[in-house]
Amino acid sequence: MRIPKTWVVLLAKHVAENLVAKEMVRITVTMEKFIAKTEEIITEELMVEDRLNDEVRELLKKHASDIERGRMDYRRLFELTKHKLVKERNLVL
Repeated sequence: MRIPKTWVVLLAKHVAENLVAKEMVRITVTMEKFIAKTEEIITEELMVEDRLNDEVRELLKKHASDIERGRMDYRRLFELTKHKLVKERNLVL
């Protein structure tokens, strides 16, 4: 995650309060529950890239010997693989 987890709480509170204040949503639960759910959604979205990075690392581990023998640049291969997966899965990072 590119932002500190402590910021997610503040961000979720700000987003939730603005959505309610601007009447973009009408909540049927307490504001605290709405903020908590907003925080959960934001965290989940921010973790997409972390999970993708882990997946790319695992894929490249399987081919570590080929990478070393071929003297390929791991960082470049990592970025190319990540870009390909993002495109295939239609992800927004």
